[in-house]
Amino acid sequence: MNKHYPGEPKASYITPWEDTPDWERSSASAVFGQVRDFIMISDGNTRRLSRVQRGRFVALCWITQIYKHIPDPKPAYVADWDDLPDWQRETDADIFDRIEESVLKTGEAPAPG
Repeated sequence: MNKHYPGEPKASYITPWEDTPDWERSSASAVFGQVRDFIMISDGNTRRLSRVQRGRFVALCWITQIYKHIPDPKPAYVADWDDLPDWQRETDADIFDRIEESVLKTGEAPAPG
């Protein structure tokens, strides 16, 4: 987040894991699991995806969690990839890359948080 966000991120964007609301922690864990499983069932061929494809996958997984936990989310919460700010796209791609790096190195990935 801090790497790509222009200026100072909102406090809610950088909340420590233990202070993050339960629904958000649950959602982050679900997205982590989806990315990890995708990498593992692809036998690591996710390395061949473009940065945009990687980030899009994370964004789509997150959108489904928003719909799961928020009955009528703001449009910005469920925006399509092309409508996301650059910092969010870059952050989503970084999330994929971090999980992929760990999975390919160890065969597993660290839990979020």
